[in-house]
Amino acid sequence: MAREKSRGTPGRRRGRATDDLRDMVEITTDELRQLAVDAATEKIALKAARQAERVKAKAARHAAQLDRLADHLEALDVWTRVEPSRRRPRLSREEIAATAVRLADAEGLDALSMRRLAAELGAGTMTLYYYLRTKDELLALVTDAVMGEVVLPPEESLPSEWRAAITVIAHRSRDAVRRHEWMLDIADDPAVGPNSVRHFDQTMQAVAGLEVDFATKLDIVTVIDEYVFGFCLHERTTFHEDAAAGDAMKAYVNELVTTGEYPELTRLVETEGTAKVWAQLYAHAHDPTRFDRNLTRLLDGIEHDLATR
Repeated sequence: MAREKSRGTPGRRRGRATDDLRDMVEITTDELRQLAVDAATEKIALKAARQAERVKAKAARHAAQLDRLADHLEALDVWTRVEPSRRRPRLSREEIAATAVRLADAEGLDALSMRRLAAELGAGTMTLYYYLRTKDELLALVTDAVMGEVVLPPEESLPSEWRAAITVIAHRSRDAVRRHEWMLDIADDPAVGPNSVRHFDQTMQAVAGLEVDFATKLDIVTVIDEYVFGFCLHERTTFHEDAAAGDAMKAYVNELVTTGEYPELTRLVETEGTAKVWAQLYAHAHDPTRFDRNLTRLLDGIEHDLATR
């Protein structure tokens, strides 16, 4: 009996160990299951939070767009509103626009405020608000004044050939932006004025003879506009006449070349020399024929595309 008890004791001990191990496994499984549930819940909550943020951001964008649309619609009133009903109005839209353009030309777009414009006109700020209700209306007024320089006057006609007509409009657009570089600083599209509509009408006249659909005509005139404004922006922001800045840039480029991470630039510098490469870059940026040369290439590409349709 003693031996049997002795033999049975290890068995019972093993049984208890197995039960304990089973309990531990069950506990661990429950914990893991709970952890999985918690993780899934957290993931769902995180996904919901992200979705809520996206919805909130989208709603904010829509609200901002509606606000901008409301501002545009309100600014359109500057063209249809009856001017102050006095026997002889002190100011006119044309006078206000001309003064605003002169101010922006001299000091940039940031200087163009209602208070500053009123001072330039020799009027009180509240008097100016009698003619213009918001800054958006002021931007609409000056933008349309500049567009008046782009459109052809009534006594001039566009060439009948579409490429020549597009070239005339491109030149007039470029020259207007060059005279009023602050136009590139206007972040939003101001409300459309009569000169802007006239410019669009003349642009569509330029491509009216093309036997393509309206969408293709819009593609053509849009890509030309984008080329013109891109050219003007590049011309404005790069390659200025600052010799010190040019020397600093050449030194910086030389340092980059020594790293060996710019193989084509290294080849150019080794074969041409930094000074010659920089001189060629400068000459290219200031080449007066570059605008027409690349406009011709662009028009050639459009014409080739139209011919293959």
